[in-house]
Amino acid sequence: MMSRHDTNELAFLGVPLEEEQFYRALLRDRDDAGEHQPAVVSRTLELGIVVRTPAGGLRPLSPQRAVERLIEHRVGQTQDDLQETARRTGLVDSLSTETHAPRATTYDNPAVRLIEGMEAVRAAIDEVTFFAHSENLTTNPFGVLTAESIEVSRPIDLRILRRGVRMRTLMASACLQDETTMAYLRELAARGAQIRVSTHPLDRMIICDRAVALTPIDPDNTARGALLTREPGLVSTVVSLFERMWAAAQELPEEDLPSLTETERQILKTLYLVDKDETGARQLNIALRTYRKHVARLMIRLDADNRFQAALHARERGWI
Repeated sequence: MMSRHDTNELAFLGVPLEEEQFYRALLRDRDDAGEHQPAVVSRTLELGIVVRTPAGGLRPLSPQRAVERLIEHRVGQTQDDLQETARRTGLVDSLSTETHAPRATTYDNPAVRLIEGMEAVRAAIDEVTFFAHSENLTTNPFGVLTAESIEVSRPIDLRILRRGVRMRTLMASACLQDETTMAYLRELAARGAQIRVSTHPLDRMIICDRAVALTPIDPDNTARGALLTREPGLVSTVVSLFERMWAAAQELPEEDLPSLTETERQILKTLYLVDKDETGARQLNIALRTYRKHVARLMIRLDADNRFQAALHARERGWI
């Protein structure tokens, strides 16, 4: 009779049978997963369901987190494929010809459009970033992002980064004093975005692929609307301005290390290396109840759903 371990239950999430068997073997016995080809190991690492330990070993993500990671990966792949098909077929341009009441006013030069109203501007931003394939340049002259604006921006920003588009963002120095803004900027930086902070005045702009640029009609009142240009000479001028502002800015400051006690630091290390609280408490020679209290507090500080995720977050932030 065929064992469930011989069936490819993760196939619908893009995991081949050998990779699934390797992952299951690690779940059963993390110290001995048997002999597997390097390509199989490499694939599970690429899928993100297995990670390397500081000692060079291999550890599986928890089943819940692994499935979440695989679903995110497949959704991202599907979205990227659909975006590429839409771009290649000119679907948006085709549909745009059907509207008889556009919000954008076209000048004599069809490469320049006047976009009026914030709703239309947001739609234009979503459109141009949707089709970006190599680079996205933005500035924020105010420097502070509200929780609401972050929620609007996050899907767009993560979509750009997931597709491998280079993202460079310039922020006014007010961001340094706002915890919500800094947390989001560091989230983007951890995913590959390049972020700098400027103490000089910034001009508002969004540039995609050095082929299209959005600038406000009135820098003091961005709600009025924006100019969208694809005219190469104008875009080149805006890019040059961005590069000058970028060169004069400073790198995003590194996150200050938290004031961890030595016990907390050791506990974070054990979370990364051992499976059970009992083992960690025994290694540190502290009571199990005390160990678990420390773990609970650390999980809250790291915004982690489980112990293994807390260890990963701590390592990503340089806490251990």
